[in-house]
Amino acid sequence: MLLQRGSRILLAAALTLSGAQAEAHGFGERYELPLPLALFLSASGLVVAVSFALMALFLRPGAAQRGTWRLRLDGNAIGKFLAARGLAVGLQVAGVAIYALVVAAGLFGDQRAFKNIAPVMVWVVTWVGLAYVAALAGNLWNLVNPLSTLFRWFGGERLALARHYPSPLGQWPAVALFLAFAWLELVSPDADDPRALAIVILAYSALTWTGMLLFGCDAWLRNGELFSVVYGYLASFAPLEVRATGDRRELSLRPYAAGLLRREPLPPSAIVMVVLVLAAVSFDGFLETPAWATLVEQLGGETKLLKSLGLLAAPLLFLAAYLAACSASAHLGGAPRGSLARLAGLFVLTLVPIAIAYHIAHYLSFFLAAAQYLGPLASDPFGRGWDLFGGARQFIRPTVIDARTVWYVSVAAIVIGHVIAVMVAHRVALSEFASRRNAMRSQYPLVALMVAYTMTSLWIIAQPIVTGER
Repeated sequence: MLLQRGSRILLAAALTLSGAQAEAHGFGERYELPLPLALFLSASGLVVAVSFALMALFLRPGAAQRGTWRLRLDGNAIGKFLAARGLAVGLQVAGVAIYALVVAAGLFGDQRAFKNIAPVMVWVVTWVGLAYVAALAGNLWNLVNPLSTLFRWFGGERLALARHYPSPLGQWPAVALFLAFAWLELVSPDADDPRALAIVILAYSALTWTGMLLFGCDAWLRNGELFSVVYGYLASFAPLEVRATGDRRELSLRPYAAGLLRREPLPPSAIVMVVLVLAAVSFDGFLETPAWATLVEQLGGETKLLKSLGLLAAPLLFLAAYLAACSASAHLGGAPRGSLARLAGLFVLTLVPIAIAYHIAHYLSFFLAAAQYLGPLASDPFGRGWDLFGGARQFIRPTVIDARTVWYVSVAAIVIGHVIAVMVAHRVALSEFASRRNAMRSQYPLVALMVAYTMTSLWIIAQPIVTGER
């Protein structure tokens, strides 16, 4: 839905900002596959299954017990640069300035989405761009988060009541906020309305600062501040690791996905949070498929209620499938009764590489096209005809990469993401189950689930990209 709305905005912006003869089919270009789609889907699922077989043959229990390597950065030039207080302060100042600009532009600027910087900053930079950075490099949001920066600058930590954060509450506040955020993105007609976005940002800021005042800044960032929670999970895949020891921060490099290997299970709220991230972006893709169009036609047309029900049903379906696979894993692995919660909490981070892969596949073309508008909109953020930096008339290419490239990048990302997920799950199983045989047996349901989702997600991605089934 965001892609459909974004395509219309980008086309209008291309015509307005660049004066180029941008054509609508630039956003609707399709690629004719050289082989039947079913063959691509089957081959991708087979690669995931074969990767499990290879790991079962060659990955031994001892490998699961050994820790992954880490390269400390504190003592070298790169580490000193990344840990420099001046860099941190500069990023914090930039984060606050951008926050103020987005709110001001949303409230007082031109209310056409393609003439106002607020929608691009919210959906392109914050939701898509910072998620890519968190997953592929490290959690930049921890440094630039304007809400925590403003809270600390204005003495919020001295004023905070610092009440004990209730353990049963967990990350349920972030879960509720993510549902509201997904509803705004996928259902609300005001998702690209600058003033509505500014009001939402202010309301979210007030809620965040209230949570920080009640429970302390760090406790709320871990449990209630939506973007800190989501980017934290994505950054557990990233190679840059930051460990806080008192007032010190230790920086180190580690292999990709090393942060997903946990020995303690996540609580139920965290399980739901991770599943929800994957389900929401998958539902966004499903909205562009013939299956959804058929359902809408049978039910008499698309409504906000129908999409809202779909948004609620998608994570419930994903959660049910995941818990069923974990239950079968416990049974096949010989785990004691009552192990479902533990296994679900241990294996849920194996879904993170899949969520990252789908995020890349689903948003890549949108991100590359929309990011071009940062130049013109930075020169004229309020849509008043300014040209502050000389980029207001920058030439815009509506189609940065063609459908063929998008398709093959999507195939590669989704297959690699699932293979990494299988690898992480297998290592977790070797650490959890008593014998190698039980660990391998426990993985059959999860591998079957991942193979099924590999094929399903590629089918969803294919619908607006490819044409024909030779």
